Amino acid sequence: MRVCFQLQVKADRIDEYRSRHAEVWPEMLTALAETGWHNYSLFLRGDGLLIGYVETPSLELALADMARTEVNARWQTEMAEFFEQLEGQAPDEGFLVLEEVFHLEDQLHQINHRNDQMDDDAPRSDVK
Repeated sequence: MRVCFQLQVKADRIDEYRSRHAEVWPEMLTALAETGWHNYSLFLRGDGLLIGYVETPSLELALADMARTEVNARWQTEMAEFFEQLEGQAPDEGFLVLEEVFHLEDQLHQINHRNDQMDDDAPRSDVK
C-alpha cells in the first residue's frame, strides 16, 4: 500500500528539522526498514508543510512494530517539538493520512486488463 501523510513543521524549526534528517540515526534507519517502511521519503515546503510518502504492506502494522522499538520512542520524543498541532501525540501518531485519488500505474493496469479481456472476447476470424 502507498501512504501519503502531512504534518506541519514549526516555522522557527525548519532549518534544524532539515539538519536532523540529513543524518538520521543508523539504528532508526534500520528499525524503519525492518518494520516495513519502504521507499520512504519526506518532502518539506518552505513554510514547513511536510509531506511524507511510504510504501508498506500495512501502515497500522508498520506503526505498531515501530512503537515497540526503543529507538522510535527516543526519536519521536525528540521530533515532537518540531511540529505544530500534535496535541500531545507523537509525530507518527499525529500525522494526517491523505487519500490517494490517482495512481498512474493502477489506471494503466485497468486499461490493459480491459483491453486483454476485450481481446479474449473478440470473435476469431482465423478459427474454422
